[in-house]
Amino acid sequence: MVAPGRFNPSQMARMMKQLGITVHEIDGVEEVVIRTRTKEIVITKASVSAMDAQGQRTWQVTGEATERAASGAAAPAAPTFSNEDIALVMTQAGVSREKAVKALEDAGGEPAAAILSLVEGA
Repeated sequence: MVAPGRFNPSQMARMMKQLGITVHEIDGVEEVVIRTRTKEIVITKASVSAMDAQGQRTWQVTGEATERAASGAAAPAAPTFSNEDIALVMTQAGVSREKAVKALEDAGGEPAAAILSLVEGA
């Protein structure tokens, strides 16, 4: 018999199914790292579940948590530009690939602005 006000697991599973809620365990998790600007929270011996309900996914993490200072922000990825944009800047401004890429970086990836900066700066 289940105590009043409590559900047994099979009742809970039926109710969740009726509400369209699914929960599944994520296998093979070794650790979870939550990174903020100033610290990292590392959860070892982690157990992670994902619950999907009404188009939203919620994560539940349990385990042993420790804190450490942030290991430093990851270096921002170098911007990549299409070969077409680079070729356009190179031909229109008459510059090398390296100068074209630098101009695209300076222009926020906008080929027209990169060309103008190179032509006007010449």
